[in-house]
Amino acid sequence: MDGTLTMIRKAEGGWTEDADGKTLRWSGKYLNFMEALEVVNRIGAIAESHNHHPDIEFGWGYVRLALTTHDEGGLTQKDFELADALKKVLHSAIA
Repeated sequence: MDGTLTMIRKAEGGWTEDADGKTLRWSGKYLNFMEALEVVNRIGAIAESHNHHPDIEFGWGYVRLALTTHDEGGLTQKDFELADALKKVLHSAIA
């Protein structure tokens, strides 16, 4: 993947890359638990449609995601495509 394009795409979506280059991470704050849960449910539906699933942590007012392709031992095109597909959902109703 082209490094410049990768950096632009991550910056637009608020994703950061771990120092080892194997994982993309995103975190957001929401107004309450129910709003965070709704976002997680929408993430799940999109992830299913892509057959690629992030690691998800959430609780009262927050959601954290980690994307990596476990079978490949790091980032692949699948991760960037899912990050792009999640952009609208992740930035809806952020506190």
